[in-house]
Amino acid sequence: MVNQQIKESDLNKAKTWSESVFMDDDLLLTERINEAPMPTEPRRMNFILIGLCTRGKIIYQLDTREKIIMPGDILIVSERHVVDHYQPSPDMQGLCMMLSVNFFHEIIQNVKDISSLFLFSRTHPVIHLEPKEQDTFKEYFHVIQNKISDKDNHFRKDLTRTLLLAMFYDLSNVIYRVLHNDKPQTRAEAIFADFIRKVENCCKQERRVSWYAQELHITPKYLSEVIKAVSRRTPNEWIDDYVTMELRVLLKNTSKSIKEIAQELHFPNQSFLGKYFKEHVGVSPSEYRKG
Repeated sequence: MVNQQIKESDLNKAKTWSESVFMDDDLLLTERINEAPMPTEPRRMNFILIGLCTRGKIIYQLDTREKIIMPGDILIVSERHVVDHYQPSPDMQGLCMMLSVNFFHEIIQNVKDISSLFLFSRTHPVIHLEPKEQDTFKEYFHVIQNKISDKDNHFRKDLTRTLLLAMFYDLSNVIYRVLHNDKPQTRAEAIFADFIRKVENCCKQERRVSWYAQELHITPKYLSEVIKAVSRRTPNEWIDDYVTMELRVLLKNTSKSIKEIAQELHFPNQSFLGKYFKEHVGVSPSEYRKG
């Protein structure tokens, strides 16, 4: 059997779609997602997608798991997920936002404030919105759409960042509602949630899986098995995600030197941080800061 090469999705290609508005290589909005040409082979996301189904339905696979999106459902897909077998119904309609990963991290001012939204979406990419929540998302969509189109506005990009951050908080409030009304957590889900909270609070100081296992009073092997079963990712991948997110935020939103950031996140030295960041992001910290 020949392994199929998974291609990267491309935000730039989406800019050629009709009925779409975009801002540089950072953000694209379309109300005609039903008319967009969709790939027939698996694609790994290299951007963040947020979409609301307003009519019809969509069946697709996310990391080999089948998902169904119905009217009123919002889809949140972070980067690195693999999307395949995309099958929209003939009457499907929806609103779609695509953000580059770099632009997303420019928007975030505090990792903890937004992490619940994108943590929850990793294991629950499809969430049903109440009618009022659907209206709120549509309002954000159209206001942001108008701001992107207003190219004479000197503060266009800053206004767009602010509106997106406000939208993220409103979507995080949806997560809060779902979590408090949902079915009780299983033991594995509870361990996963406790692990993520620990990582969120301690990743600047601790990056050892064994340390987190000890804090949760379980063995490293059991912790790894549980996290992999619940999220299909390893504890190390989650830790690296949070550390990388912290680094991105500090590089984009503070004037701290790279040496100071290395000290704040307890890296042995600036060189070690540089190698770590390039391994996970693809560019050096200084290149990332320059944009």
